[in-house]
Amino acid sequence: MKNGYELFVRPLLFSLDAETAHHVTMRLLGRASHFDVALRVLRLFRPTSKATTLFGLTFPNPIGLAAGLDKNGVALPAWAALGFGFIEIGTVTAKAQPGNPKPRIFRLPEQQALINRLGFNNDGADAIAQRLSALRLSGRWPAVPVGINIGKSRTTPLEQATDDYLYSFRMLRDFADYITLNISSPNTPGLRELQEPEKLSELLYAIGNEAGRAPKPLLVKISPDVSGAELKAILAVCEENGISGITATNTTLDHSTIPPQLDQAGGLSGAPLRDKSTALVREIAAQCKIPVIATGGIFDAESAREKFQAGALLIQLYTGLVYRGPQLLREIMDRL
Repeated sequence: MKNGYELFVRPLLFSLDAETAHHVTMRLLGRASHFDVALRVLRLFRPTSKATTLFGLTFPNPIGLAAGLDKNGVALPAWAALGFGFIEIGTVTAKAQPGNPKPRIFRLPEQQALINRLGFNNDGADAIAQRLSALRLSGRWPAVPVGINIGKSRTTPLEQATDDYLYSFRMLRDFADYITLNISSPNTPGLRELQEPEKLSELLYAIGNEAGRAPKPLLVKISPDVSGAELKAILAVCEENGISGITATNTTLDHSTIPPQLDQAGGLSGAPLRDKSTALVREIAAQCKIPVIATGGIFDAESAREKFQAGALLIQLYTGLVYRGPQLLREIMDRL
């Protein structure tokens, strides 16, 4: 049975092109974040609480907002009001950038999927740090863990990637309960090369050895398209560097389930990613003790339960939220 969002709100949003619908949604949630009455209305969607402790942080429930929906951190109070157990903003880059040419988000309703080639469009680390500082001073900072996902600026050469990540890390770490390094988006040329052991080791060592600051949990977001050998090497480097967690997975370049006439270049998310993501979560859990946050193809309680059974300790929503709406959180929590 369809919920109220699917019956009434989604048809309106889906009457707009995908990126316009996204901007409208973010604008509304951003404005709602400034008004107590609006936040009280959003709290009607809040699911039951089931606290989870991980990385030394307490999560009111194990369902988080995945990076990519609120790239610029404009609606943190609204996401918390809706009942997310944690919020991950970004991907943020050191330099502000417009991203790839439009159109760059494509819906595939029959497949319950999205394809995006956004390319880390965001306001940049400096502007987002200022926005988060103002939010903290306003007294509206959410009472749930906030993660910040950082990536490489498109114009930064790969050999200077470590310095680029370090800049964003230094600007944003004081606002984050944890930091996620995005080294796996398929939409920034060369980025996935940072999953190679030597480059990944350099990056993790540099960020892990930042002096003079209280350590923050550091996570790595990986691709669903890595081979078994590549995954083994990534996990070895992560263990050597004391990484706190792994987010599995980013979007996939495997479009084999998409009819050719509907296909577009970019990263595929949603239901077609479900099995691939779950399989990778299961492999990680079998090979190491690093905690896993799972994302990819979570549309209902069954697909959420599948991720937990595979070994995930937390999950994140993106495409499922676009198609099912905020009532998805309560549906998952009520049936887990």
